[in-house]
Amino acid sequence: MTDALHMLTDLSAIILTLLALWLSSKSPTKRFTFGFHRLEVLSAMISVLLVYILMGFLLYEAVQRTIHMKYEINGDIMLITAAVGVAVNVIMGFLLNQSGHHHAHSHSLPPNSPTTGSVCGHNHGQDSLAVRAAFVHALGDLVQSVGVLIAAYIIRFKPEYKIADPICTYVFSLLVAFTTFRIIWDTVVIILEGVPRHLNVDYIKEALMKIEDVHSVEDLNVWSLTSGKPMAIAHIQLIPGSSSKWEDVQSKAKHLLLNTFGMYKCTIQLQSYRQEVDRTCANCQSSSS
Repeated sequence: MTDALHMLTDLSAIILTLLALWLSSKSPTKRFTFGFHRLEVLSAMISVLLVYILMGFLLYEAVQRTIHMKYEINGDIMLITAAVGVAVNVIMGFLLNQSGHHHAHSHSLPPNSPTTGSVCGHNHGQDSLAVRAAFVHALGDLVQSVGVLIAAYIIRFKPEYKIADPICTYVFSLLVAFTTFRIIWDTVVIILEGVPRHLNVDYIKEALMKIEDVHSVEDLNVWSLTSGKPMAIAHIQLIPGSSSKWEDVQSKAKHLLLNTFGMYKCTIQLQSYRQEVDRTCANCQSSSS
């Protein structure tokens, strides 16, 4: 029963993951201008939630069996089910690995794709969060299925050692907790629009400041649309008298964010420092009058 429930959950996870990958590849619409990439995040959340619901149910059953010991296990059926579970999880892991590899290279922009203003796009394939969630789940279940297979072999020849079944459930639950923690944390960071763990905002600011004619970086926002697709908005002030070099500064800033830091898309807003000072003084004069 335990391994059968695992296989059912795995099947649901892979269907949900493939559906999310298919929908996330759709073009942006007037309502969803960023596209549907966040469906991968939603899929990862649902996959992990399903795992935790299943884990809670199995832990309850395992505790009841450990306390009362009033149950019988058919060693032959358990052995067959566990063997099928190992095979299914190996196949699922292979399919998810192939799906993730293909998806990581499937979102490059067309060569003549137009950009508006200073918005720019770039592709740097990385694993999908949805695929990672399903793959980690399948990998954890594979290890657990091997454990159940061993327990089934023991119970098949030593029925009095049936306590091996709930012990496998406890081990699997610990494994789930360890393997899903990173997925949960990455999902939370994306939802809260936090900076991806491989990027450092201070370092990016320092790099932008080194561009010739840049006076200051007034604002810099970095977040992820989904796993492997970081975005950036930078508000840069130029030194006085450098208005003729705006295009050059913008081009260098784009190149830095896209190629050095691997941004998926970026927006560069330029402003003359002198204009900022003049506007502040004008506001002061109007207030005093």
